[in-house]
Amino acid sequence: MSTEDSLTKDSAEVPAADGAAGAPRRSVAARVVGRVGGGVAQVVLVLVALFWLVPTLGLFVASLRSNQDNGSSGWWTVFSKPSQLTFSSYSSLLGKGDFVDSFWNTVLITVPATVLVVVIASLAAYAFAWLEFPGRDWLFLVVVALLVVPVQVALVPVAKLYGEIRVGGFHMFGSIVGVVLFHVAFGLPFAIFLLRNFFAAIPRDLLEAARMDGGSEWTIFRRVIFPLGGPAIASLGIFQFLWVWNDLLVSLVFADTGSQPMTKWLQSQMRQFSGNIDILAPGAFISLLVPLVVFFAFQRYFVQGVLAGSVK
Repeated sequence: MSTEDSLTKDSAEVPAADGAAGAPRRSVAARVVGRVGGGVAQVVLVLVALFWLVPTLGLFVASLRSNQDNGSSGWWTVFSKPSQLTFSSYSSLLGKGDFVDSFWNTVLITVPATVLVVVIASLAAYAFAWLEFPGRDWLFLVVVALLVVPVQVALVPVAKLYGEIRVGGFHMFGSIVGVVLFHVAFGLPFAIFLLRNFFAAIPRDLLEAARMDGGSEWTIFRRVIFPLGGPAIASLGIFQFLWVWNDLLVSLVFADTGSQPMTKWLQSQMRQFSGNIDILAPGAFISLLVPLVVFFAFQRYFVQGVLAGSVK
């Protein structure tokens, strides 16, 4: 056999050997998952999402039916009898002065509690991430340790402290200020922890370049840290807004009749559900609507903040 024939035979045998020793065959389960992981999985996820929204849809439909219709039949009967739909429950509810007051109390509690937490936590997180001062790491460990302190532990001590704070005719206990301060105190540890880790991931070269250009720490925070940390700050704002808006426990302890938010007002209306569903259903849906609007308004920043750092 000539040298040329030998080389031709060897080159023909190499691909066969490579093919025999190639990637292992996929299992039957892997092939099944690969085939159904596309369209079928998406259809299943859509069905799960729709099934998850059924209670919300039922609440909305119940809020548009009269008390008699809700007591005599299920909410799904509206699809066969659309004449049951009416806005009379909303008109009656919005005509109640105590409900309107509770709505504005919720706004007066949620907005300051959210803004204060975002501003204070942003400044503190920048200090923990990029400023050198004695005891910085130990102080940050204390902040992290406060994350494990449950709210229930502080209810009685803080209530006793609030009862002793009286300035003229102002009483801290039962006031909107007291509720806001409690939410701020328990929202700061998580907020500082979240933002500090995000700010620490910002390249140091950007801060050094700003310092070389003569920028102060406040200028660096305002023009470098704050814009780059926008997604994380927006995510924190959404979380804090939802927590405070939907809170019931703190308002039950620290809010009185004049400062109660919607959650406490709705809880005070709880009787037999079928007896006052015309109040609870529209009130609960209004309480649900505002957080949904806030979430969808900042959804883009929320997704960016959640995915921050996952892709390099």
